[in-house]
Amino acid sequence: MMKVREAILGIKPYVPGKPIEEVKRELGLSDVIKLASNENPLGPSPRGVEAAGKALESLNLYPDGACFELKEALSAHLGVSSDELIVGNGSDEVIKLLAETFLHPEDEVIIGQYTFSEYEFATRLMGGKLVVIDALDWHENLAAMAEAITDKTRLIFVGNPNNPLGTIAKKEAVDSLLAKLPQDAILVLDEAYYEYATDPDYPQSVDYVKAGKNVVVLRTFSKAYGLAGLRVGYGIAKKEIIDLISRAREPFNVNSLAQTAAVAALGDEEHLGASQRVNEEGKSYLYAQFDRLGLSYIPTEANFIMVQVGRSSREVFQALLQKGVIIRTGNIFGLDNFIRVSIGLPEENQRFIAALEEVLA
Repeated sequence: MMKVREAILGIKPYVPGKPIEEVKRELGLSDVIKLASNENPLGPSPRGVEAAGKALESLNLYPDGACFELKEALSAHLGVSSDELIVGNGSDEVIKLLAETFLHPEDEVIIGQYTFSEYEFATRLMGGKLVVIDALDWHENLAAMAEAITDKTRLIFVGNPNNPLGTIAKKEAVDSLLAKLPQDAILVLDEAYYEYATDPDYPQSVDYVKAGKNVVVLRTFSKAYGLAGLRVGYGIAKKEIIDLISRAREPFNVNSLAQTAAVAALGDEEHLGASQRVNEEGKSYLYAQFDRLGLSYIPTEANFIMVQVGRSSREVFQALLQKGVIIRTGNIFGLDNFIRVSIGLPEENQRFIAALEEVLA
């Protein structure tokens, strides 16, 4: 029997949303829509696609390991130094780098009850101890997180907006948590859905970095910019933190197409604005339809909605699958009578509602 680190045995493999082609093969369907993985229904930034196409001729060359041009673009966009940025193969990689850099076995990581599974994965990979804080009215309970801090706490992860709930931690709550953060702990604000948040009390977290706080802000090009297939995200933090986590980074972790497309997409304000409008319009439509059907849902600041269907989410998932509609089951998040649906194009939202109404009849 091979010897393996005990921490590995406690890790559950990530189960992604079903791909469209897989559903077509399994069920013999020709028309399938996917509202499961919070992807941008408008597709990728056209500028990003054009730039990536031009970069194809240089695929024989290694990518820029320093991501110089992308960091320069992000630096100008965010008003931070390029030394306060790290680019990853998706923001998932930066989460893993944080764990690899700062966690010893038995160090504590505080997370919310319903949150992104990558936080647990990275913690368990390094043999850390998870401290899970119950949600409060479908929100991350930052006050309880602050109370849970001990001398072993190294990382606190707050999804903001939070996946899968779609709720946010407001500025006052984040400020209060930061006031109790010890010098040897880091608050990680995962803002993968930052571009979709509209609440006026949503914190402008880059200001914490500029103030020298022990904060890492995570963002991505996978969602609003539509570059999920290229895997490029980034972290923003003070130089001391970036210097440390950069030591654990692979030399060529972000491919050249991803870097080139991300630079172009960052300047594609037309695509970003259209993505935000489609999301707001789709959100309003789905809210109205859920109200009509008498279904409870969690108001969202992201591009997905958790809706209570009153029965096993697996049963609803399978029934919708038969109709060519892929959503996400709530049971994987510990919410068995909820489903999570990504906000799609108008015709996709309408098809989902029609299928859901038939399934729940």
